[in-house]
Amino acid sequence: MFYAMNPLYFVIMIPALLFGFWAQWRVKSAFNKYSKVRSGTGATGAAAARRILDANGLGNVAVERVNGFLSDHYDPRSKTLRLSPDVFDSPSLAAVGVAAHEAGHAIQDQAHYAPLKLRSAMVPAVQFGSWLGPIIIMAGFLLMNVVGTSLAWVGVAVLGVTTLFTIVTLPVEFDASSRAKKLLVTEGILAPQEMQGVNRVLDAAALTYVAAAVSAILTLLYYVFLLTGRSRD
Repeated sequence: MFYAMNPLYFVIMIPALLFGFWAQWRVKSAFNKYSKVRSGTGATGAAAARRILDANGLGNVAVERVNGFLSDHYDPRSKTLRLSPDVFDSPSLAAVGVAAHEAGHAIQDQAHYAPLKLRSAMVPAVQFGSWLGPIIIMAGFLLMNVVGTSLAWVGVAVLGVTTLFTIVTLPVEFDASSRAKKLLVTEGILAPQEMQGVNRVLDAAALTYVAAAVSAILTLLYYVFLLTGRSRD
């Protein structure tokens, strides 16, 4: 059997799930609160991003609107910063903070920031590993009486790449937020007293990445515990 209903799974994963839900609530709550607070300069998210990019010699990076809620991201392949409508068009503290964070990723790309380069290189493997790993593990458990634990361990290794991706993501996101907070003030986009709102939005967003890493690590450990226990049996 696949041990999907093993009580150990719920013991390990329930705290991670609760942490994830809390982190998502924090970021939505902070964004909704500070999306109602207008920046002193009246700069929109798109304008703030453009100003930061140009000030750092990144006039070649396009700033585009993309559909979705908080779907904001920087694409290093096309050198494009894509902002959701709530960020692109809004002059709020939340919008300016998120836009500056994404501009921070573009600056990382320009500076050849090692964690960003590693994360980008891992994307193709993660796209397959995130769904292929659990399938291989499931097959490994089903065929354990035939092939032993070797196939399941292959699945764990594949899933481990996805786990490593979530860990590598942490310094990438923390560094982008740190750059954003500094640049918003030094470029005169926000006054120092306005940074409290930006800090709360970006710090809450950082929690979602921590929660994703914790969940991935605990999931990997769960399968490791199962396999090591099976090996002892």
